[in-house]
Amino acid sequence: MVDVLSQNEIDALLAALSSGEMDAEELKKEETQKKIRSYDFKRAVRFSKDHIRSLTRIHENFARFLTTYFSAQLRTFVQINVVQVEQLPYDEFIRSIPKMTILNIFEAEPLQGRMVMEVHPNVGYAMLDRLLGGTGSAPTKIASMTEIETTIMERIFSRAFESLQEAWKTVLDISPRMEALETNPQFMQIVSPNETIALISLSTKIGDTTGMINLCIPHVVLEPIMSRLSTHQWFVSEKKTRAPEEYEALRERVNKAKLPVVAELGESRISIAEFLGLSVGDVITLNKPVDEGLSIKVGDKLKYMGSPGTIKDRVAVQIDEIVTEGVEEFDE
Repeated sequence: MVDVLSQNEIDALLAALSSGEMDAEELKKEETQKKIRSYDFKRAVRFSKDHIRSLTRIHENFARFLTTYFSAQLRTFVQINVVQVEQLPYDEFIRSIPKMTILNIFEAEPLQGRMVMEVHPNVGYAMLDRLLGGTGSAPTKIASMTEIETTIMERIFSRAFESLQEAWKTVLDISPRMEALETNPQFMQIVSPNETIALISLSTKIGDTTGMINLCIPHVVLEPIMSRLSTHQWFVSEKKTRAPEEYEALRERVNKAKLPVVAELGESRISIAEFLGLSVGDVITLNKPVDEGLSIKVGDKLKYMGSPGTIKDRVAVQIDEIVTEGVEEFDE
C-alpha cells in the first residue's frame, strides 16, 4: 500500500529540496538503481504463495476430517487445526523433530514418491493410552514402542489416511497407503537433504494433552500437479461425464434395492397401568373404523391408501388410492 504524505510532510520535503539538504538527482538515481534481493540456495523457493494458499485450504479440510475420525475412534475431545504451511529443506525438517517420535511413511498413488506424517510422542501415546482403556494422558518418560503398540498405531493411522484422500478429492483422486512406521528420524531418508518440502503443521489436542502432527510432502512429489494447486484450478470444478454403461449399472442397482412396505391397521394409546393389566381376550380399540382405508407406507413415507383382504389363503392389501407426491405426515 502506498503511503500518503500529509500537507506538513510535503512542505518539509519541499523546504529540504530548496535549501539543498536533499538532492533531487540523488533521489532519481535511487529510484532507477536495481534492487538486490538476497537468495539462499540452500532454501530454494519452489512453492509460490498461491501454492501455499491451496495447500492450506486442502489441509484445513484434512484437519476437520481428522478431528471427526479421531473423536469417533478415541471417544474423547479432539481438536486439530492448521497452524502453518511453509517450505524448507528436508534436512531442516529432520533436525527439528524429536529423536524419538512416530513417523508414518506413506505413498499416495498416482503421485510418485514417499511422504511422511510425523506425530509428536505426546499425541501418539495419548491416543495409545485412550485406545487401551486409559484416560488419554501422555507418559512422563517416552520409551520405545512394543510390537503390540506399533501394530495398534499402524492400524489407527492407516485409516487416518482416508481423511487425507477425502481432503484431496477437489484437486486429485489419490490413494494413500501406509508403507512403514518408524520411530527414529535418522533411519528415514525419503529425499535428499537439500530437497525442498512443504511442511503442514497441525496443532492437536486430545483431552488435556497437546502436541503437533506434521505432514511432510516433498516438492518432487507434487511437481507433476503443481498447476492444479493454482487458485484458478482450485475454484474451477471439472464436470465429470459418466459413460452410458455406468448409468445402466447404477439404474440396475437402484432397481434391486429393497424397501419395507407397511400397511397400518391403526394406532392406539394406552397408559402404563392399562398395559400392565392386559390379559388374554382383552380388546384394544384402534383410532380407525373398520371401513376406513389402510395407510400404506414405503419406508417411513405415506404413499398409498388400501383395503385389507386375502389372496390364496394369504393376507393381502389392495391399493385403492395413490397419495399425491410430496405429501408427508407430520406428528403434531
